[in-house]
Amino acid sequence: MRKLIVGLTAASMIMSLGPAALAEETVCRGRIGATTVDNLKVPQDATCILEATSVKGTIKVQRNSVLTAIGVRVIGNVQGENARKVVVRGVSSVGGNVQVVQGGRGKVISSRVGGDILFDEQAGRVVVNNSQIGGDLQAFQNSGGVVIQNNLVGGNLQCKANQPAPTGGANLVDGNREDQCEAL
Repeated sequence: MRKLIVGLTAASMIMSLGPAALAEETVCRGRIGATTVDNLKVPQDATCILEATSVKGTIKVQRNSVLTAIGVRVIGNVQGENARKVVVRGVSSVGGNVQVVQGGRGKVISSRVGGDILFDEQAGRVVVNNSQIGGDLQAFQNSGGVVIQNNLVGGNLQCKANQPAPTGGANLVDGNREDQCEAL
């Protein structure tokens, strides 16, 4: 009887954690097409190409990895830390944020992001073009050049300590244009 009670208690604890605790993580090395996954990870030193892929959770791009996401639908976030390159393009949709820090290059082109976009400390070129951002668009301390052009920004457009200063224009910003992005 005791084993049954312990088993039922463990099962009820797992069920009370909800669906997020049971979400699976798909590891991407290579190419994934039109399928649906829970969470997705691009492991260290890997290259992942997503085409028309749906991600119910978050995409995490690890050290020295490359993500190219074309026409994807992500319910959560796209996060890259120390990634070589993170590209979201081709009428992609990200429900949360795109956050790429301390890496190489990054692009968000012709896509929709429900939350914020942050490119921080990228050594290579950063481009945000023809996209719709529900929250803030931020570019901080990037050293490979920043181009921000033809975007709809629901929050603030903030750029600081980028070398060289960001270029671009024709952005419609609901909030404030700050620092280096004041004229964009």
